[in-house]
Amino acid sequence: MKILSVDTSTMMGSIALIEDDRVISEFSLNLPDTHGQRLLPMIDQLLGSSHCPIEDIDGFTVALGPGSFTGLRIALSSVKGLAMASGKPVVGVSTLEALALNLQFSRYLVCPFLDARKGEVYTALFQFDQEGNLIKIIDEMVTPPEIILAEIKQTAVFLGDGAEIYRDLIRERLGKMALFAPMNLRYPRAVNVARLALPRLKRGEAMEIDSLIPTYLRRSEAELKFSPK
Repeated sequence: MKILSVDTSTMMGSIALIEDDRVISEFSLNLPDTHGQRLLPMIDQLLGSSHCPIEDIDGFTVALGPGSFTGLRIALSSVKGLAMASGKPVVGVSTLEALALNLQFSRYLVCPFLDARKGEVYTALFQFDQEGNLIKIIDEMVTPPEIILAEIKQTAVFLGDGAEIYRDLIRERLGKMALFAPMNLRYPRAVNVARLALPRLKRGEAMEIDSLIPTYLRRSEAELKFSPK
């Protein structure tokens, strides 16, 4: 089964093409250009370089967030359009779960930190069992980093752009219990989005297009500005 995967939850835009347990290609760009300008050209380039016409794709998957409101909307609209045009199934997965998968088989807790601005992060707390299965210890939330740091009582590995921003605070609060993922494991990867979605697509657990909505965790600025007092 060939799956095209997209993650534009953060500034790191990532797309991947897998076939079952084999990675065919993966493109990632961590640049300030908007995803709206580069996502579809990246997909076209990836498929062309992989000699894989869109008709050969068996399913699509997309990171639903949390993350950048604009980035999530761009990814979802693009993937929905491709799925509707091709008639192929689509599955959405958690950005934080996909990011945690960078550290599969870690013996430590895994804590993704994505910058949510306003002094907050999108985060959760995970661990892996001996078989590498992902277990959620603390549910996904948007919170000041101090809140979740107060809940961590053992060694944890931090990753994501928020881990860079709040590195000093994390070290101050956790000391030697704080570890940080290296550069190559720090950012979201579309191949992990595909890995999470693959078993569901193989089981025929496709999502309805209308049910594919972003996971924001908080209301947008526009909603806050125009909501009734």
